[in-house]
Amino acid sequence: MDRGGIFAGDDPFAIARRWMGEAEGSEPNDPNAIALATVDQDGLPNVRMVLLKDIEDDAFVFYTNYQSKKAVEIEASGKAAFVLHWKSLRRQIRVRGVTEREEGAKADDYYASRSLKSRLGAWASQQSQPLSSREHLMAEVAKLTVTKGTNPPRPSFWGGFRLRPVEIEFWADGSFRLHDRFRWKRQTTLDPWEIVRLNP
Repeated sequence: MDRGGIFAGDDPFAIARRWMGEAEGSEPNDPNAIALATVDQDGLPNVRMVLLKDIEDDAFVFYTNYQSKKAVEIEASGKAAFVLHWKSLRRQIRVRGVTEREEGAKADDYYASRSLKSRLGAWASQQSQPLSSREHLMAEVAKLTVTKGTNPPRPSFWGGFRLRPVEIEFWADGSFRLHDRFRWKRQTTLDPWEIVRLNP
């Protein structure tokens, strides 16, 4: 299989990290932004932008409020999908897989690394719930600034999700819409990868 150049390598997570590194030098904003897809209880899809925070050796990690709509849908199905798209590189990565919570020391460390206002905002926001006004939200942040201080702990309702893929597709734009696509697929997260080139 002619899988050289930007597609070269035997580890899809290493390829993803390499592409992310290139995007960090070329994308004007949020090179780690993913369009995260879930489905609700009726099977109706939902998609929204989320920041990918880590590419591990065997998983992708992002963080959210566990009471948010996305988290509720992830917990119900145990599955999710996302796409990373970089206009500057004319590349994208599609990922589908199973999910698990990340609510241990790694989540604590990431939460502690955020700005104080972001940490207080995580406490104040009842994500995805109706909000009477922005003023009400800011008042909640001000109140929590007093009660939580300058080093608030990570809320129990806020943490990460780890997506362990069963499918990853690497896509690069080609002339005349003749794109290059390679799909890495496995039946379970314990199985070896099968790699195929796909038609554009």
